[in-house]
Amino acid sequence: MTVQTTPVRMVLDCDTGVDDTLAILYAALHPAVDLLGVGSVWGNVDVDTATGNSLHTVHLAGRPDIPVARGAAGPLTGAPPVFAYHVHGRDGQGNAGTGRAVGRPAGETAAEQIIRLVRAHPGEVEVVAVGPLTNLALALGLCPQLPGMVRGVTIMGGAALAPGNVTEVAEANIWCDPEAAAAVFRAPWPLTMVGLDVTMRTTLDDGHRARLAAGGSIGGYVSDILDHYLGYFASVAFGERRSCMHDVLAVAVAAGTLVPTLAPTVRAFVETGDGPTRGQTVCDLRGMYMGFPPQDGASCRVVLQTDPAFADEVVALIAGAGDSAVPLDREEHA
Repeated sequence: MTVQTTPVRMVLDCDTGVDDTLAILYAALHPAVDLLGVGSVWGNVDVDTATGNSLHTVHLAGRPDIPVARGAAGPLTGAPPVFAYHVHGRDGQGNAGTGRAVGRPAGETAAEQIIRLVRAHPGEVEVVAVGPLTNLALALGLCPQLPGMVRGVTIMGGAALAPGNVTEVAEANIWCDPEAAAAVFRAPWPLTMVGLDVTMRTTLDDGHRARLAAGGSIGGYVSDILDHYLGYFASVAFGERRSCMHDVLAVAVAAGTLVPTLAPTVRAFVETGDGPTRGQTVCDLRGMYMGFPPQDGASCRVVLQTDPAFADEVVALIAGAGDSAVPLDREEHA
């Protein structure tokens, strides 16, 4: 196996709810990642809440040097946004956030930040998008040359063989803005899709929460925000207190710290019609019975299998990260 010897330069685009917080912490703390910037987007929560949560998280990790840029507040078409407060809590932090405003967003949009950072490091930046793909589509519109300038694009989204989690076939990040996702899938860049096929099989439980709580205050904070999240997944997905850790898998795959055991490169597109398949990621997996021979025109690496024990590595990193660089007592508002 090839070992990554230098950190992967990364821009992370998030709709910062609970799992995004883990992803930002992993990227900010792991030596295999050089996190250049974080963009916020609507999705799990409104964009202002996502921006505040992203700022809070980079400061929590002691990384105020990482800029956070506010991004799109709704879908590319101008349709009303749909949020997931029931999953992530009203504050996007499992109703256990501090309520503190920490730091200020950058003086550029998330799309502009992507373009600026990629131009500053041509061929070296992995763009990792773990929310709706609106900011990435906007960046494409502003800079059509972007696909030739990135190292690659990795998304948390979609489902190839797994069922959807919003509709029978559509995953939430793709379903929220199918037009943006379709543009991202059409663009001629190396695209890696880390979808529900693997993210529903890599989970956290109360044992992991206990290990986090036994670490420093960073781990304690993550343990607290996971409580609501585990309860949600117990009621809708697993029938027991387990939660997915969706977004951090995309960061780790992009960084090379999680190597997929099955990830064919295939043709893929996003359904944008108004029928029951809206938001579906259609992946050409017809070669699976022959070991996925090369396909003409294929540019989407679809991650189908990873090591479920990866959750333990994430917990160990965050539990061992020590104490927060900002106060974690809850801010009281009159």
